[in-house]
Formats: sequence, structure tokens, C-alpha cells
Amino acid sequence: MSSAGPDLFSAPGDVPAGGDLRPPLAVRMRPRSLEEVAGQQDVLRPGSPMRRLIEGSGGAAGPLSAILWGPPGTGKTTLAHLVATAADRRFVELSAVTAGVKDVRAVMEQAVQERQLHGRQTVLFLDEIHRFTKAQQDALLPGVENRLVILVAATTENPSFSVIAPLLSRSVLVTLTSLSDEDVRALVGRALTDERGLAGGFELEDEGLEHVVRMAGGDARRALTTLEAAAGVADDDRAAGREDEVLTITLAHVEQAVAHAAVRYDRAGDQHYDVASAFIKSMRGSDVDAALHYLARQLEAGEDPRFIARRIVIAASEDVGMGDPTALQTAVAALHAVAQIGMPEARIILAQAVVHNALAPKSNAAYSAINAAVADVRAGRGGPVPAHLRGSGYAGAARLGHGEGYRYTHDEPAGVGPQQFLPDDLLEADVDYYRPTSRGWEERLGARWRELRRIIRGRKV
Repeated sequence: MSSAGPDLFSAPGDVPAGGDLRPPLAVRMRPRSLEEVAGQQDVLRPGSPMRRLIEGSGGAAGPLSAILWGPPGTGKTTLAHLVATAADRRFVELSAVTAGVKDVRAVMEQAVQERQLHGRQTVLFLDEIHRFTKAQQDALLPGVENRLVILVAATTENPSFSVIAPLLSRSVLVTLTSLSDEDVRALVGRALTDERGLAGGFELEDEGLEHVVRMAGGDARRALTTLEAAAGVADDDRAAGREDEVLTITLAHVEQAVAHAAVRYDRAGDQHYDVASAFIKSMRGSDVDAALHYLARQLEAGEDPRFIARRIVIAASEDVGMGDPTALQTAVAALHAVAQIGMPEARIILAQAVVHNALAPKSNAAYSAINAAVADVRAGRGGPVPAHLRGSGYAGAARLGHGEGYRYTHDEPAGVGPQQFLPDDLLEADVDYYRPTSRGWEERLGARWRELRRIIRGRKV
């Protein structure tokens, strides 16, 4: 289908036959050399494994395969292409979404022929390796181990979760980070003027630039895609007869081009655990705004609200505990309500439980107490149950002395009396598992527990 209007980024009057078939701006602006790479200074520092691989200086040990791990738009594909250009290597690209074991074996066979006939190494770039099954990843091992190919695999998920250990041990792990705002600004500026990009046909207002940077979230591809879309919006607003003018991309154009920032979150890998951890720690730290932010981040990324509700229930006991016992009631009610109602209304219920947890007085006394008790049990502490506490409701129990001397609590004038409940060794050690804090409702429990211990054990506390 032919284009109805002029090519957006071509010179005035230049209309390619069949429309603009050029690749997207993000592809056209892909760096051709190390000097053009935005960010990743640490990964590409002189002498680093990735730089040596790109420069073709593998050293005595030869070139290593690499697993590139990082968020989208941080340069994984770019670095793979740069590795391929070194020393006239052959470049083959596969996507784990569509490729299988048959494709991998075909690449290995071609790599052998390329090395034998032309003396050239083959670089296999495997995108989204985390989508390969264990069996599919196993098929890569012989080629990597024998250096039939230099594998450059890319993943947005933590390789510890998604890549088999034998493949990890045969590769160098390169961790890429999101671009800084300054890196994104420089990248956008270059795309506006570079002949491969917008070639000086557009200028971007400062407010529009900052919006592009903010929407990008450190993702170079997203920044360039947003810029290209905003340029398209600006071109649509171009007045008739003013095709020769440099167009200004305004904040309004950028806002029209992109609705909101992408939520960066993966439900099966490290970001899932990182955001969940930040969520729990924010509630524990009583920062209700931060807790609500991480709640929203999980929900917007499609996290199961029941998983979030379970975390809130745990936090209500682990971190709030007896500082405010009603926090657990709220959390459990939220757990049941979320299961019945579902999204999007469930977000309101979860928010209420999060606010309660975050603002409640904190106590981990009950959590610490059970941990201490479990530690003693695992260490073999705790002798036989005292005879007077043992069950006496079966034949022969009385003959064994079970229940003899037990004092029924409700017969005591104060509802509690002196009596041994702990095994002998723990009583002798005067164990003190539960130590109430002086915060919230638990403040009242401290004085009561001290008095109860004095009566029960007959000791000053």
C-alpha cells in the first residue's frame, strides 16, 4: 500500500516509491562503534571482558561467550552486533521465541563450515534466552564449550533463575544497567541531528525532551520510539506550504505520542522479588507512600492480587504483631475480600490493608519469639514434658503419675498460679522467648507478662 503523504524523515519532496520502508528510528540509530554506545561505562571500560570481546582481543584464553543481562533498551543487541563486527566474524541472530533445537544445530553445522572453509568465527546472538527450555539450552553447550560459536545471549531475567548452570559456567555474565537521564538526553540529541535519524528536520522543546527522558525510564529504545512517534504527531500538525521549515516537537506532541511510562517488572524473576521486597520493607519502615507506590507497581504490572494479599498478611504478624493485633484482622479480611472481588476494585481493599500495616506500631516480638523457640528445639533443648502436664485421659495414665499435682488455672483466685510449664532444662535456663516492646498495644502486655512470669515461675523478672 503506497503512502498518501510525504516521507516523514526524508528531504522535502522526496517520496520513496511504495512508502517509507526504512527501519524504525531505534534500529537506524543503533551504534556502529564503541564510541556511540550510550551508558554502560563500567561494562565497556578498557580491559573488561566485554570490551576485549568487541575489540577482538580474546587473549591467550581466546574469546569468551557472554550472557548479557539487563532491562530492555540497555544495549544488549547493540553489543552483540559490535562483537560480530570484530575480526570479520560471521553474525547469526536467533530469537528464543521462534527458534528451536533444530535451528541451533543448523547454526553449529554452518559455523563448522565457516571455520574450515573461510577461517571465520561465528557469533550467535540468541535473544531472550530465558525462553529456551533446559533441553534447548543444553543443545548450545557443545558449540560453546568447543568454541564453534561465540554465544552472545541476551535476557531481561536474572540468569540465576533462567539459564542452566553449565551454560553460565562457560560464559562471562555481563550485567547492563538502565541508562542515566543524561545518557538518554544525549541519545535523543544525536537522533535529532544524525543523518540516520531525523537529520535536523526537527527540534525538540526542553519540556518535550524532559518528558521523553521521563517516559523512557532508562530505556534507549523507548526513548527513540517516543521521539519518532512525537515527530510523527508534529508532522501531522505541519501547516500546508511549510514543508521546508524545521518542525518543533512540543510537550503536547510528546504527550499525544505516549500515554504513560512502561512498568518495568517481571513476574517470574528478580524484579518480582525486588519489588515485593521493597513493598514489604516500606510497610515495615512505616513509609505509607512508598508502600502504596510498590503496591501500584505490582498491580499495574499484572501481579496476582492474591499474592500481594498474602504478603500483607505475613507482614501483619511478622512486623506489626502485637503492636496492633487488629492489623492481622484487616489483612486476613483483605485476603478473603480480594479473592471474592478481584481487580480492579481489589486495589482499594489492598490499599486499606497496606495503609493499616504501614501506620501501625511495629513489633516483631512474636516473630522473634517463635524463631528463638524453634532454634532451641532444633538444638535439642527441652527435656520431657513435666509429668503433671501430661495427658491423663487414658487407661494407665494415673498409674504413671500423669496429671498428678496439676493446678487448674480457673481455680486460682487470680486466674493464674505458680506452676512449672517448661521442661526442666529450659526452666533452669529461665528462657525468655517473648519480649514485648513498648510500642502500641504491646506496651500494656509488657507489664502483664512480667507479672505473670513472676507468679508462674516464682521469680522476680
